[in-house]
Amino acid sequence: MMYSIKMRCSKGGPHEEGGKHISGAERILREEEIEKELINVYRRAITHERGKPDFINFKIEEIDEDDIIYKKRLNINQHHVNSKEEGLNLAKELLKENDVSEESTQKAIQTLLDLEDSMHGAMLIDKDTGDRIDNKGIKGVRVTGIASADITKYKESLKNDGREGLHLEEALILASKIASTKGIVAELCWSDDPSYVIGYVGTKDTYERIPILKDEGTPIGGRVFFVDTNQLNDDYTLDDLMNYLEKQVVLIE
Repeated sequence: MMYSIKMRCSKGGPHEEGGKHISGAERILREEEIEKELINVYRRAITHERGKPDFINFKIEEIDEDDIIYKKRLNINQHHVNSKEEGLNLAKELLKENDVSEESTQKAIQTLLDLEDSMHGAMLIDKDTGDRIDNKGIKGVRVTGIASADITKYKESLKNDGREGLHLEEALILASKIASTKGIVAELCWSDDPSYVIGYVGTKDTYERIPILKDEGTPIGGRVFFVDTNQLNDDYTLDDLMNYLEKQVVLIE
């Protein structure tokens, strides 16, 4: 039997009551793995660089293994830039190569730069017009039901590479589910961790890792999913797309 383990924590009360987001995590585990991993996730919550939370929520749910689907892990392409400006220009080039219009790219980047607080989830933006097509506001569309299919490999990555490995592995797993979503052609993301300036462009096949996408010390991050609305119709609606992101359990191989 498999279980979903979710943690979210904030300062100043729960997120729903205006608390400041500190951290979150999700694992999909066998029953015998739960106890030890709960301790690891708790430690993550109370040692995060965004601050010490006063609200921590854990949620454990049984998963029907017949409902789990498996998707491939994206390839990684490491880029090199010397400044945020170079990083953003590279992101624009990569998005253009993946059929995102210049107008949509410009709107998305400016929207992320103008955020007064970090998004809890992602914005869905039309790849051609740049118009936002979800109605989730600052909450955004939150991708859940996602984990590595090999928890041992996941733990080894963290053990060998520490905090850097944690960021890369979790971002790669998340980006891999997003890339498997019908209708999404690309993703742009940078972290809300103040000291972590790395971001990425996700495509259908590749995690394009960009070493600088924001100023160091900035505690605001966010993500945008670029959607080909021509793929939405009566048989596959925007609600279907969001339900896949928010509810479908996916393990990344």
